Amino acid sequence: MTAYELGPVVAERRVECVAGDGTRTEVVIRFGTPHPDPLSPHDDWCCPHQVLGLGDEAVGASFGVDSLQALLLSVHRVRLELAERAARAAVDLDWLGLADLGLTVEPPTRP
Repeated sequence: MTAYELGPVVAERRVECVAGDGTRTEVVIRFGTPHPDPLSPHDDWCCPHQVLGLGDEAVGASFGVDSLQALLLSVHRVRLELAERAARAAVDLDWLGLADLGLTVEPPTRP
């Protein structure tokens, strides 16, 4: 397994972890600044991310053909990891009552 460094944090979200007995603890999601992947022969980009307070706190990363794709894929991966970790720990996660913790953005369109 490759170890990644988070580096400068470009975005962070704090969510609540709610246990069955109502106990609430904080989970912190951090995204590092996307940067060129030094190991890529195709000039791909890397975006590191980290989840603190709900299991493994190692820094992970997602990759894309540019910085935006790497960032978007990192957000998507964290959303999936949070759902898996919450299910495994039998807890609920909450951010403003949104089921996806606000990590999926689909702005409404006007009719």
